[in-house]
Amino acid sequence: MTRRRIFKRLGLIAMRAAVLVAALCGVASSAYAASSYDSESQWIDPWAPSSQLQVTTDPALKSTVPMLGDAGFWPVVRAISMYRQIQNWGGWEPIPQGEQLRKGMHDSRVPLLRKRLLATGDMSASEGDQRSFDQSVYDGLRRFQSRHGLVPDGVGGRGTINALNVPVEKRIRQLEVNLNRLSKIAPTLGPRYVFVNIAGQEVEAVENGEVVIRKRVIVGKEDRQTPEYTSKINFIALNPYWNVPLSIATKDLLPKIKKNPKFLSRMGMKVLKPTGSGGEVEVDPSTIDWSDPAVTSRYRLRQDPSRLNSLGTVKINFPNTQAVYLHDTPVKSLFGRNARNFSSGCVRVEEVRDLVAWLLEETPGWDRPRIDRVITSGEHMDVTLAKTVPIYMLYLTAWVGEDGVVNFRDDIYKRDARAVPKVTTPFVPN
Repeated sequence: MTRRRIFKRLGLIAMRAAVLVAALCGVASSAYAASSYDSESQWIDPWAPSSQLQVTTDPALKSTVPMLGDAGFWPVVRAISMYRQIQNWGGWEPIPQGEQLRKGMHDSRVPLLRKRLLATGDMSASEGDQRSFDQSVYDGLRRFQSRHGLVPDGVGGRGTINALNVPVEKRIRQLEVNLNRLSKIAPTLGPRYVFVNIAGQEVEAVENGEVVIRKRVIVGKEDRQTPEYTSKINFIALNPYWNVPLSIATKDLLPKIKKNPKFLSRMGMKVLKPTGSGGEVEVDPSTIDWSDPAVTSRYRLRQDPSRLNSLGTVKINFPNTQAVYLHDTPVKSLFGRNARNFSSGCVRVEEVRDLVAWLLEETPGWDRPRIDRVITSGEHMDVTLAKTVPIYMLYLTAWVGEDGVVNFRDDIYKRDARAVPKVTTPFVPN
């Protein structure tokens, strides 16, 4: 059956929305605190982590259902129908900001919170004092927070109230925009591929329709955005060199060099100057005038493999015009944050060796023990994949996971606002 014909039949799905809405939410899992990191490498990410910081263990992390393809497409279609039914029922009332809503409180806003959580099935109706923030409200709020990428602490703070107050019309449009993104990529998928969800800040390794690896990733800052791209992973660099891009050398490293002349040697960086014959020669950094604003355009900075290398121990390469790639990082603590848009555009992967081992499964002679041995040796080595693996980098701010769990994320790059939904979904009649 074609998608066009199925869209015409979606009105039948919507009629069952009252029964299915309760499946829209997921249960938050345990949270954990982020660890501290070596002050020597703070130049890579100048974000001091808090020992109290907690993160969501997203329900999708345990799911084997991929976000791309039909497995991800049709659940979004059904979610749109269900959210349109909620719209028909009147949506939800906004909850006023004020003192944080916490378990055990009695507050005039709690009845509104209850109605809001009931509207999307994050909690069930309960008897008793409707002004009481009891266990059922606490559990429902944590479910809501979990599927919206918020810290599932069960506290109705400013950020959570803002997410609760997003109108149902905006959530429908968000689903439609992302349905259009999914529709463009679905026909091109192969049996083995890597998918990076930029807005969701996760990576999936998919094989024969099932997710075999899912990890957190760190993506680009708002002013250094990670691009959407489709390519094929062709080789992996173990213990890579980092050839510092001119923009990073100028904006990030030059101020450090000016402040401390020993910075380059401490970070294992060399200064290279082009020669007339097309080669390069190493230059003593003490002979260079670093106060010259144009100095970085005349030299190239390269960081040797080491524990402080910005790429960590692995670089995953694929042809593209944006000079982006996947890689490891010496700064592991940032994976412990809910919002992970801290990079300069490339994608840092948590526990990246798991992904590398999967990518090299079809390359003879490269099992996990050999990968680990080479990395431990510190020797730089490029490994060409025997068979390239497609990679899809897509910006999804809404998707549906296993068991109908509808997830929303912040539009960190404001791309949803500029997008125009092109996939027509049915109107749900009164």
